[in-house]
Amino acid sequence: MKLQRMNRRALTLGALAVSGALALTACGSDDTGNGEGGGSTSTAQAGSIDCGDAKGQLLADGSSAQKNAIDAWVKQFTAQCSGVQINYKGSGSGAGITAFNQGQVAFAGSDSALDSEEIAASKEVCSGGQGIDLPMVGGPIAVSYNVPGVDNLVLDAPTLAKIFNSKIKKWNDPAIAKLNPDADLPDLNIQAFHRSDESGTTDNFTKYLIATAKSDWPYEGGKAWQADGGQAASGSSGVAQQVSQTSGAISYMELSYAEGMDVVAIDTGASEPVKASTDSATKAIADAEIVGTGKDLALEINYGTKAEGAYPITLVTYEIVCDKGNKAETLPATKAFLNYIASEDGQGLLADAGYAPIPDDIIAKVRTTIEGLS
Repeated sequence: MKLQRMNRRALTLGALAVSGALALTACGSDDTGNGEGGGSTSTAQAGSIDCGDAKGQLLADGSSAQKNAIDAWVKQFTAQCSGVQINYKGSGSGAGITAFNQGQVAFAGSDSALDSEEIAASKEVCSGGQGIDLPMVGGPIAVSYNVPGVDNLVLDAPTLAKIFNSKIKKWNDPAIAKLNPDADLPDLNIQAFHRSDESGTTDNFTKYLIATAKSDWPYEGGKAWQADGGQAASGSSGVAQQVSQTSGAISYMELSYAEGMDVVAIDTGASEPVKASTDSATKAIADAEIVGTGKDLALEINYGTKAEGAYPITLVTYEIVCDKGNKAETLPATKAFLNYIASEDGQGLLADAGYAPIPDDIIAKVRTTIEGLS
């Protein structure tokens, strides 16, 4: 994908740049912010969005995989709730969780649910409560590649693991050729790119490799890349740019960043290989189980699914917020925004932006939980 195509996509999604120094507003933070909005705030329905008492400025950070969705949501929300400004940085899941647990943001986005240590740390900023995971965005992790003359590449989990573990180094390797008997594979070096920053996309991609090709991927997994070799780039946009510009490149990224690029079809053991799409991701998310406790709605995805048409390398991005102890000055705006993005209208924007809506039974629980935030 060329840079101009990436720019057109960003314009299509209506990315909103919020200028100026924004107050640091967070659960339990001592920084109150200035609380000044950009206009009058409606306490009634503003079209399909209920602004309530929302006003002021929200700073958020986290998952770059959901950045395009957040930008589209922010455009719609702030158009009707003119008293609110929202700045979502999209610095990566690890950075978002760190900022949340340091009391620097009102909410964070993460492609991985909070672990036990992160939950414990959140209690320092969530007075009388803790951070919880609200599944809000679904989507496949596309494996994009740039191999001249190869348009319909098929790979399976062991082959992917060997590629990203620097065990397969040429595009005409016998393992790749076996999966692609009709392809004219070139004698070209593989340039495997991974994320340089801590990333929930990395976490979910490697969870898939661990679950389906453990002998070829002997790592523990996590947000930080662990394998030797390969090349690194920052953020989903960074790896997408490298793949689009580098002959022989391959990397993993959320589907909306792979627009205009070739993507791998995954041989899962089903009758046909499956490509990344919103529909194939939804089929995978529908099989997920809620494994969080209390108000936490963390999900567990079956990465080893062989269901027809289900794309296994699928992530769910969570919005992380305090169940109790949210900052009083920012709570109305936080709840109003989260209520909107969890609504039928908010979820309805996702497919057009290359994401998968959260299944009805799960998103209904999310809406109920948001209403109870305090």
